[in-house]
Amino acid sequence: MEPDLSALETVVVPRTRDLGDNFEVRRALPTTRKRMVGPFVFLDQMGPHGFEAGHGLDVRPHPHIGLATVTYLLDGEIEHRDSVGSVQIIRPGAVNWMTAGSGIVHSERTNLQTRQHPSSLFGLQCWVALPKKYEEVAPSFAHIAAEALPVIQGDGASAVIVAGDFFGKKAPVPTLSDLFYVDVRLEPGARLDMPADYPEQAVYVVEGSLDLGRDGIFEAGQLLVLKPDTAVTLRGGGLAPTRLMLLGGEPMDGARYLMWNFVSSSPDRLEQAKEDWREQRFARVPGESEFIPMPDLPGKPVGYP
Repeated sequence: MEPDLSALETVVVPRTRDLGDNFEVRRALPTTRKRMVGPFVFLDQMGPHGFEAGHGLDVRPHPHIGLATVTYLLDGEIEHRDSVGSVQIIRPGAVNWMTAGSGIVHSERTNLQTRQHPSSLFGLQCWVALPKKYEEVAPSFAHIAAEALPVIQGDGASAVIVAGDFFGKKAPVPTLSDLFYVDVRLEPGARLDMPADYPEQAVYVVEGSLDLGRDGIFEAGQLLVLKPDTAVTLRGGGLAPTRLMLLGGEPMDGARYLMWNFVSSSPDRLEQAKEDWREQRFARVPGESEFIPMPDLPGKPVGYP
């Protein structure tokens, strides 16, 4: 029998959802093939999408507990509002890091000024599960400007450390666990060595194609989960530049349960969050009157080992 020389544990081809107005989202995490990578329990690609004048993104106020949301845009802008009073427009290269902890509510919209003309939107949003000791921390929000993020570059490759610690650089983002989230760009044929710095690591192909040698060439819209403690060489494939997001970290300190917008190590805590949202016990977002009702969710919370 030939030895298994593959660097990959699994390849996830995300399912696509239409949120309306032909605005598509690709969900790479969670899936039946892979539930978590380090503390990352959720990874969505938004767009790319073009809005006509008068249209835009309208995600009404909704709640979270037990996680941090990470918003990173490649094109366009989003106005974030939350129940701790934050109002922040995020644009490409900057980071919105919202720690839900014991509970937060937020909305994400295209603002009125941007809606006056055609606009576009392309980006990624992740959820990072919080360690047990921080699951009920007070909610907070941080915005980190693009110019504050560390960058390494050379020989046709560049990497922006969006969050956490990687390539010997640490981003000034208030993470509560050991993780990394990195934006990599490769010119055709350029290469970058990805070290095995964490037990759980993955690569999401955002644009272009990625050449992983004996494992093959992978096109945009695929999540490549590496085997534990595996280093790989990332090469730009094809004739166009390649863009990747590298992500992962230390394994979580126990199973996590996911239900709707809630993440927790306790199924009972999820039930309490559901009831609190139904009864509108969460804090409100100043200036917002709408909200997303609690859906009728059958069955039990999904647990992720």
